Amino acid sequence: MTMTLLTRRRCLQALGAAAFVAAAPALRAQDADGRFTTLDFDWADVARQRPVPVRLYLPEQARPAQRAPLVVFSHGIGGSRRGYTWFGRHLAASGVASLHLQHVGSDRQVWSGSPFGILGRLQDAATDREAVARAEDLRFALDQLLASGVAGRLDARRIAAAGHSYGANTTLLAAGARVERDGQVVPLRDERVRAAIAISAPPFYGEADPARILAGVTVPSLHVTATEDVIRIPGYFSGVEDRLAVFEAIGSPRKWLAVYEGGSHSMFTDRAGTGGVTLNPQVKAATQALAVAFLRGVFEGDDSELRRWPERHTEILARFTARAA
Repeated sequence: MTMTLLTRRRCLQALGAAAFVAAAPALRAQDADGRFTTLDFDWADVARQRPVPVRLYLPEQARPAQRAPLVVFSHGIGGSRRGYTWFGRHLAASGVASLHLQHVGSDRQVWSGSPFGILGRLQDAATDREAVARAEDLRFALDQLLASGVAGRLDARRIAAAGHSYGANTTLLAAGARVERDGQVVPLRDERVRAAIAISAPPFYGEADPARILAGVTVPSLHVTATEDVIRIPGYFSGVEDRLAVFEAIGSPRKWLAVYEGGSHSMFTDRAGTGGVTLNPQVKAATQALAVAFLRGVFEGDDSELRRWPERHTEILARFTARAA
């Protein structure tokens, strides 16, 4: 589902305001192999009067002083912090912490209530106001996490944003996408974000020139899509050509694009069958490996896994593009 940034501008509120933070995680569970711990925190931003629930997949430390890189993950419309487990669990098992946000204005509550009101709820979830609020959720969650009791386990110099669909738009806003309203740029860039992973990124709806918006994304970026990655809802259509346009418009001199053959837009959620019962798990496994290779290339300076990755997945790839100046 896409993000609409139409006509309404909302100024950012000061994020130094007091916020309620749960004294302890609402959930604590360890991976069966002891590779990571899952923690749920129920945070709320008092300044915005908005809850920001999160789920953190926290790797176990191989050494006492070891600090893990961090990915902040933003779900697509109708999602929650409990989604995209295939992504978060794999990253944590690979030594990368993964913080999954829940955006309460565009989360699973979109699907609740009368079926006759779904279209209206989808439209409400895709407003300028919610698009800005989602980017503010990301900033607020980072503030809270890096001031929490687990901050010592995380490397604040190695932070990436990631997301699927609407969440990919949120990711790109945090990574430097520049949207103007009433002649002024809406300031949503978070300087702590050093890399971006955009899965099935829709265009910034209502914006005719993607380069004008996305040239400001200069951090290394990874883009993932499929030839049948199509968003189709009443009154809205977005095909894979939009994902390719987003990639081309990104201003980063270091960017990568993986396009799988076939598939679907929802193949990148936790749904098991969409996009093909055989292809679905293959794509997830390939994307897991690609994300880890990308992060290691960005944060450790080792591109060897990233260079080898296309050769290992030729049977499901339609296209792979690497631009690493």
